[in-house]
Amino acid sequence: MNTISILFVLDKAKTNTKGLAPLRCRITYLGERKPFATGLFINPKYWDSKQQKTKPPNEEHNYINNQLSLIKNKINQAFLLLQLQDENFDVDDIYRQYRGETLVKDYSLLEYYKLYLERLKKLIGIDIKQPTYDKFEYIKDDLEEFIRFKFKKSDIKLKDLDFDFISEFEYYSKTELKHSQITINKAIQRIKKVVKKAVSQKHIESNPFEEHTPKKVHPKIIFLTQKELNQLENHIFQSEILNKIKDCYLFCCYTGLAYKEMFELRKGDLITKPDGITWIYKERGKTGRNFSVPLILPKALAVIAKYSSESEYLLPRVSNQYFNRLLKEIASALEISKKLTHHTARKTFASTVLLSNDIPMEVISKLLGHSKINTTQEYYAEIMPEKLSLHLRELEKKLNH
Repeated sequence: MNTISILFVLDKAKTNTKGLAPLRCRITYLGERKPFATGLFINPKYWDSKQQKTKPPNEEHNYINNQLSLIKNKINQAFLLLQLQDENFDVDDIYRQYRGETLVKDYSLLEYYKLYLERLKKLIGIDIKQPTYDKFEYIKDDLEEFIRFKFKKSDIKLKDLDFDFISEFEYYSKTELKHSQITINKAIQRIKKVVKKAVSQKHIESNPFEEHTPKKVHPKIIFLTQKELNQLENHIFQSEILNKIKDCYLFCCYTGLAYKEMFELRKGDLITKPDGITWIYKERGKTGRNFSVPLILPKALAVIAKYSSESEYLLPRVSNQYFNRLLKEIASALEISKKLTHHTARKTFASTVLLSNDIPMEVISKLLGHSKINTTQEYYAEIMPEKLSLHLRELEKKLNH
């Protein structure tokens, strides 16, 4: 069983002009020392270091000895209390407990991360979706691997985190885990969130990752050109299932709906307004926000009309994996070299259907359900160079007149 040592030490080097030296207390626990001032001063010739008291007995010496006894008892009580709490503590915690300060648990990173996950888990279905929780869980696993790889230990203290930790984690994720920069940025963003919570609960003084700036990523956006879109629309496949997948893909090309939103679309999600335009009103799966999309494009309406009588769902329902697998067959049959996924239909909606037809960026952002227009601009502002050239030529004509 671990014990503590309490020793009173006279600091003769700091004897004052009255010949009195300050008496300091030193707590030792697990090989670590914590010295502090007692506020008591005595003449060195009256101090018995072996018996840890002043001699000979008199009123002044009795007072000092009583004070030392009180300090020792109070330290022992603090030590006993921390032992009863059955948590890890160090010599600084003993001193803080002795001083009556509110103790803040000295968590390690993974220990605190797991507590964060426990709290997050209870919010599934209330504030967050299951996939959000899963992403935090995956990152915990990556952190465990990194700590074992880098520090050769199972965990590190929160207070030992520094800026270099996150830089090294980024490098490890890139070289060892082979993650893309987008995945790494998302991971770091979530780790920062956990550490920020630890800062707010005073388990760590400041967030060492606050100044870390994620590397900018400009992903290549894959979408169908107008020619490819026309080619897909006009092609009739011999396979019935391929025609169904084609129709669902086209529906998304003209509405921008995400996979889950599209395949969970029910008749009750459609509302026709007095002006005759039918709108989709639904909750966006990823953000939990309500969104609305006008079904004004004839090709989207034609797809709904084709399938809406089959069940309460407006479109045939298939798994995302199966949907994307059949899209590969469709691309191969049409000799489209691009890797088609459901997401490319959403990109086609934003770029070929909207941007190419001069729909303002703020409208596109709204239809895609982006919370910030910056998100839309970063993705789509550079994918239509020919459109930009056209606008610049029109500007040139105006300026020359």
